[in-house]
Amino acid sequence: MSVPILICDDSSFARKQMNRSLPDNWDVEVTFATNGLEGLEAIRQGKGEVVFLDLTMPEMDGYGVLENIRKEDLHAMVIVVSGDIQPDAQARVQKLGAMAFVKKPIDKLKTTQILTEFGILSSE
Repeated sequence: MSVPILICDDSSFARKQMNRSLPDNWDVEVTFATNGLEGLEAIRQGKGEVVFLDLTMPEMDGYGVLENIRKEDLHAMVIVVSGDIQPDAQARVQKLGAMAFVKKPIDKLKTTQILTEFGILSSE
């Protein structure tokens, strides 16, 4: 069964790059969102079991998405992928429930390591 993946980033280039970094042969159905409001709606619709989330976006930023996931008790495993790697940003997203925080750009090896570490992707 396909894993519903959401890539939420306002940059078309970043969305494409993130999509290319997904492991080969991983059965996924990818949904793209260009801002936090679209991303949150996709999660509500079950399209974001695993979410790759940018922090800086229009409409609603990544922090707002994380806050709403928690407030609405939505099921989503969130990996923040951001250029903002300040320690306070990292601490804030972890406090809001993000599983991991990765600096952009992310590559296939790093994505696979994170997904395996959290048991999302089998290491077989």
